[in-house]
Amino acid sequence: MSEDALKETAVAQNGAAPQESPFRALADQIHRERILRARRMPPEQKLWAGEELFEYACAITLDGIRNQFPDYTESECRAELERRLAWRRKREGRA
Repeated sequence: MSEDALKETAVAQNGAAPQESPFRALADQIHRERILRARRMPPEQKLWAGEELFEYACAITLDGIRNQFPDYTESECRAELERRLAWRRKREGRA
C-alpha cells in the first residue's frame, strides 16, 4: 500500500488527516545528528560506546528485577539477570 493510500485510509477512518507531532521535526534532526556523530567515531570508541550501552541496559534491568522481586538479595538479582541474558542468547540462537 502506498503512503498516499495509507493517508487516505486514515482520513476515511478518522474523518481527519493524521496529525504530525510538533516534536517530530526536532526528533528527526536529533536522530540524524546522532547517526552522523556515530559514523565519525573511530572503531575503538564505538566498541567502548557499545559496552557502556550494554552496562546501562543491564543496570536498568537490574533495577527492574529489584522492583519485581523486592526480597531478592543482590546475588539473586544478578543471577536473574544472567538467566535472562542466557535466555535471550538461546532465543537468538547464540547459546
